[in-house]
Amino acid sequence: MSARRNSLIRSTSGAVAPTVALSLFALIAAGGIAFDYARMAGLDTELQNAADQAALAAATQLDGEDDARTRATNAVKNLIQNNARFANDGCGVAVGVGTSTSLPAGCDTAGTLRFYQDREKTALATSDADAKFVEVEVNKRTANFALTPIVQVFSSGGIKALAFAGVGQAICKQPPVMICNPDEPIGNENEHLPFNAVAGQGMRLVTGDASAPGNFGWLESNIVDDKDVNGSPALFAALSYDTPPGECQPIDGVTTKTGMVAAALSSFNTRFDVFANGNPTCPGKPGGTCSPSINTRKDLVCKSSGGASCNANANWTESSKPYRPQSANFLPTDKSEDPDIMGYPRDLVHAVPSSSTTPIMGDGSWDRDAYFRVNYNWTHAQWTAALSDSITRYELYKWEIAHQSVQVSTTPPDYKGINIPQSLSGNDTAFGKPATGRSGIDPTISPIDRRKLSVAVLNCEALEAKGKTKNVPVAMWLDIFLVEPSFVRKGSFGGKKNEIFTEDKEIYAEVISATNVSASSSGSQVVLRSVPYLIE
Repeated sequence: MSARRNSLIRSTSGAVAPTVALSLFALIAAGGIAFDYARMAGLDTELQNAADQAALAAATQLDGEDDARTRATNAVKNLIQNNARFANDGCGVAVGVGTSTSLPAGCDTAGTLRFYQDREKTALATSDADAKFVEVEVNKRTANFALTPIVQVFSSGGIKALAFAGVGQAICKQPPVMICNPDEPIGNENEHLPFNAVAGQGMRLVTGDASAPGNFGWLESNIVDDKDVNGSPALFAALSYDTPPGECQPIDGVTTKTGMVAAALSSFNTRFDVFANGNPTCPGKPGGTCSPSINTRKDLVCKSSGGASCNANANWTESSKPYRPQSANFLPTDKSEDPDIMGYPRDLVHAVPSSSTTPIMGDGSWDRDAYFRVNYNWTHAQWTAALSDSITRYELYKWEIAHQSVQVSTTPPDYKGINIPQSLSGNDTAFGKPATGRSGIDPTISPIDRRKLSVAVLNCEALEAKGKTKNVPVAMWLDIFLVEPSFVRKGSFGGKKNEIFTEDKEIYAEVISATNVSASSSGSQVVLRSVPYLIE
């Protein structure tokens, strides 16, 4: 017996049992915490999702019309059903906002809807008209713990969620182009400084320092192109296609694109029936259509053996006697200095080689008399009998579409207009209509006008919009008319030969008007889409 007793005394079997027994308390507590924390986290996610969806539903009703806030409230309380599966507080599965007759006593009803005039929440809405944003706070819910009470923690306490939303408007079907506000002074800090857009004024827009007034650049439209990390082919497509690829641009905040791809300007030229090196395909990614306008009036010529169209793969060049005024004045009425062909000319202040003092904006004064002498053989009295003496280039562009062949004399019958080729020496021919085998788009029939763009006007100095900047405020959206192709034009000036009159890194445009952002029809060139979005 003594040996058996001694063996029992020396035995170590079961030595860890006390340790395991003591540690089970902590292990069960840890497992309980993990289990109940997962329930609490799940409930928090459910409540936040409910708040997000409720805010988005409410925001869809904020159209500025009567009963907008009432409709928004009804959308939250009656139309949207959000459930919380992880709440076990006896208040049901539905996530509510505010009071409800179906809630048992003791359930939280402090959830609220608040309407604001501005994104910064500095002013509460006072009417349906100024209710632009909505904040939704859902009623608090509780997760009662199953295992954590072992360590004297019984519930999560009240968990709430809040969401803030508004309705964002976006412009679609437009190339992603921005310009720096020509009116922005040096040192400006006002991101919303307005631009005084005067119809008919010429605009000399150039590439370069993206923060300089009057310069232009690109907006980010998230076009993916695996072949070019810089996105250049995709950008070419966005600038040239009849229906630009990429995302719509928000009206109230855009993202500028890094870098200036000057070569992309050749994409704009497709609208004038001008394709780089006579290349018959669209620039950029394959698959798009790059139609010219039906009115391609310009100051360039191509070789034409038959006189009815350009020769295959022919390049566009300057004519032998182009429009090259020697001062910012009208040409003599005796035709002694008239060019052999003439597109829509620049404002007089921009018609001569530029200098450091050349303004960005013209004054809308251009040589109308010279244009009608060259293209219609009309005197001032003759053309003003049919048109306003202050007609803009865009108005003239539309008039010529409506009057493509105009009889200007009867003996012999003589016609002029964009439908009539102008033959020069050496088979050089000027065309006012597409002449490279492509069909032109008639803006009087189609919703698309290939020589009209809507661009974002940004206060670049205030925004320091160099490179890519997100959520940039837009001073306004502006409709502009493309006056001429981007092209290097040279000529004699001031006793010097080969002076540069225009460069291929600039765009010359004319102000039409502020963009009509209410043009929401799917058939419009500018399509407005309203989409609710979460802010927080």
